[in-house]
Amino acid sequence: MKHRIHTISLFTVLICSVLALTGCETSRQGSKTYTRSQAQQQMNIYTGTLLNVAAVTIEPEQTGGGSAVGGVAGGIAGSTIGSGRGSTLAALGGALAGAAVGAKAEQNMRTVAGHELEVELDDGRIVLIVQEADDVFDVGDRVRVVVDSKGVSRVRQ
Repeated sequence: MKHRIHTISLFTVLICSVLALTGCETSRQGSKTYTRSQAQQQMNIYTGTLLNVAAVTIEPEQTGGGSAVGGVAGGIAGSTIGSGRGSTLAALGGALAGAAVGAKAEQNMRTVAGHELEVELDDGRIVLIVQEADDVFDVGDRVRVVVDSKGVSRVRQ
């Protein structure tokens, strides 16, 4: 019984680690968020008119953290089942299932709603920018397109 309580406690710690690990790397991509390297840097501004606004989903790049921690947690949980060869197989199955669940949990936690914004710039060019949905945009709005030195663009009111 003591071994089972220890395993459950360890499993709980590992699940919390998955949540912490996947929550650590959040890189916002909205109109009002800048990275530290963008602060105090000259950027170019283009003005234009919003032609189209479409709702999109921005999926995260996988870090592998959710899979790794989920695999370890699943392996430990599976190893408590049975004994000998059965325990080894259960640990392997638990690790595989845990890795899949951890990867999906990481993806779900970091997926965000976004906008696909089509802008006709005043010089006649048309640009398309996808960013997090952190502002309200309507077709016909006059907007600014802010472009940093690396070409990262955002649409601002």
